[in-house]
Amino acid sequence: MRTATETEVLRDALGLIKDREQVAERLLAASARHSFDPDRELDWDAPFEDGKWFWPPELVSLYDTPMWRRMGEEQRILLSRHEAAALASLGIWFEIILMQLLVRHIYDKAATSAHVRYALTEIEDECRHSKMFARLIAHGGTPWYPVSRLHQNLGRLFKTVSTTPGSFTATLLGEEVLDWMQRLTFPDERVQPLVRGVTRIHVVEEARHVRYAREELRRQMLTAPRWSQEFTRVTSGEFARVFSVAFVNPEVYTNVGLDRREAVAQVKASAHRRDIMRTGAKKLTDFLDDIGVLRGAGRQLWRSSGLLA
Repeated sequence: MRTATETEVLRDALGLIKDREQVAERLLAASARHSFDPDRELDWDAPFEDGKWFWPPELVSLYDTPMWRRMGEEQRILLSRHEAAALASLGIWFEIILMQLLVRHIYDKAATSAHVRYALTEIEDECRHSKMFARLIAHGGTPWYPVSRLHQNLGRLFKTVSTTPGSFTATLLGEEVLDWMQRLTFPDERVQPLVRGVTRIHVVEEARHVRYAREELRRQMLTAPRWSQEFTRVTSGEFARVFSVAFVNPEVYTNVGLDRREAVAQVKASAHRRDIMRTGAKKLTDFLDDIGVLRGAGRQLWRSSGLLA
């Protein structure tokens, strides 16, 4: 016999699963109205404009540090160019992981369901985004900035062992912090038009991805076995630590003529940078706290990542 509490949880879970199809149908309709082909939508032949940034200066890692104050405007803009390329490289890495997680998620679900059809639509979006980011890197004349070998292997392990709620928590981590930064970037007239166009497309399409992941994670934290919920709390905290470290590739400092060790130390010591990362993650951490992800040892890992105060 189920207890009254268990019966109530089951009833709520069934309602959430029914709502899953309604959410997916709305997201499919939005995708039909607002999807973009970056190859056609953006002017890839236009030259970059002199004196314009590739990322808002306030979001550049060294902003307001002693090293930043010693740099000239030209070197600062060059750093923004390389950091934009590094973030695009990070985005490609993350989206390749996400696509694999989505395929795993729908592997044993009915292919005719709206939920699965939307997952396949999101995979299409992510393919276009990865190609768009790669083209932006190539067009900018900067190197591709892969994550470290350690993080590459941790990503390989994570996408192999992750549970469904863990997968959607990681999805939101990768999407929401960058989304916050991009929402500041695309309307900023100080930034190169091509970069603004790339971020505008990404923001519009990622809004659907965030809704899909949030709705599914909320369901999973209600219906998943207790061990899976606990595993999600710990693995998401560890992934937050990996993500926060990978967010800035130290090679960018070397490539713009800065002392790499000093630059990394100043970024770690920067109160402005800590505030930027925590502010960018706040909507996500508030949501994760509300649905029970930020508990126990996992919460301590999130704090050590610098994304949670």
